[in-house]
Amino acid sequence: MVELADIVEFRSVSYAIDGLTILDDLSLTVRKGEVLVLLGESGCGKTTTLKLVNRLVEPTSGEVLVSGKATIDWDAIDLRRHIGYVIQDGGLFPHFTVAENVALVPGLENWEISKKQVRTREMLNLVGLEPAKFADRFPHELSGGQRQRVGVARALASDPDLLLLDEPFGALDAITRTNLQKEFARLVRELGKTAIFVTHDLHEAMLLGTRIALMDKGKIVLLADPDGFRRSDIPLVQAYLDTVLMPA
Repeated sequence: MVELADIVEFRSVSYAIDGLTILDDLSLTVRKGEVLVLLGESGCGKTTTLKLVNRLVEPTSGEVLVSGKATIDWDAIDLRRHIGYVIQDGGLFPHFTVAENVALVPGLENWEISKKQVRTREMLNLVGLEPAKFADRFPHELSGGQRQRVGVARALASDPDLLLLDEPFGALDAITRTNLQKEFARLVRELGKTAIFVTHDLHEAMLLGTRIALMDKGKIVLLADPDGFRRSDIPLVQAYLDTVLMPA
C-alpha cells in the first residue's frame, strides 16, 4: 500500500438500500498510525462505514479511498488481503486449526511454508497464545477470549497497514474484554498500525481511540479526541457521558 498521511478518505459518501438512507454525505479521513473509533448505537451506520473500506459494500454516491485509490478501482480480493479484519467471536473457520486460521492470508499470498510457520508462531506469541499449546486446536476448543486473540493474530499475520474491527470484544465478559482492550491498545501502539474500530461502548472508545467519530442516523455529529469529546456540549455526547463515570 502507498505511504500516505491519510490511509483512508471518505469523500461525500452516501449509501442507501431499498430507498433507505444508511449514510448521508459522510466526509472523513483516517490518518496513518491512529485508532479512529466509530461510536454509536445500532443502526447509526458505523458498521456500514467500516464495510465500505474493504468494499464489502460500495457507495451509492461519493467515493472511498484507501491509500489514495478509490475502493471501486481496487481489485476487491487484493484490497481485502491488504486489510486486517476482525469481527465478533473472531470469525474463524471452524474446520481450520488455530494455526491454519492465522496463516490464512499468507497462504493465499503463496508464502513459503517455512515463512508461514514462523509468522504463525510469531503472531500467536504476540497475542499471548503459546503455539505449542494452541496451534493445533480448533476454534470450538477455545474460549471466547482465545478465539478473539486468534482473530487478531490472523488480522496481523500478513502485516497489513490497516485494521478494521467491528465490535470485536462486544460478546465477551467484562474481565476478558478489559484485558483484550489493553492488549489491543498495546499491540497497535507497538506495531504502529492504523485501525478503524467500531463500538457502541463509550469506555472502550475512550480507552482505545486516538479520535472518536460519534455517529447518529448516518451522519457524524462529532469528531474529536477523547478530551474534546468530554468537553463537548452536544446533547448526544452528554447522553453518552451520563452513562459512564469518566475520570477527570
